[in-house]
Amino acid sequence: MKQISNKEYEKYQQYQTDKLHGRILTPSGLRVVCASLDNDPEKIGKHMLERLAKFRNEGIVE
Repeated sequence: MKQISNKEYEKYQQYQTDKLHGRILTPSGLRVVCASLDNDPEKIGKHMLERLAKFRNEGIVE
């Protein structure tokens, strides 16, 4: 049986928390975001950067 390090376990726990709070972007989720922004690369990029800034301000990501 393989054992994982504490750091790997912490990353897994963070993944589980992110999954629980809907912060994991799936391929279908990405399609929804792109479609809602008319598949415009500039709008998509701006939206993603805004979300990243919001997550950083909330302390969700480093």
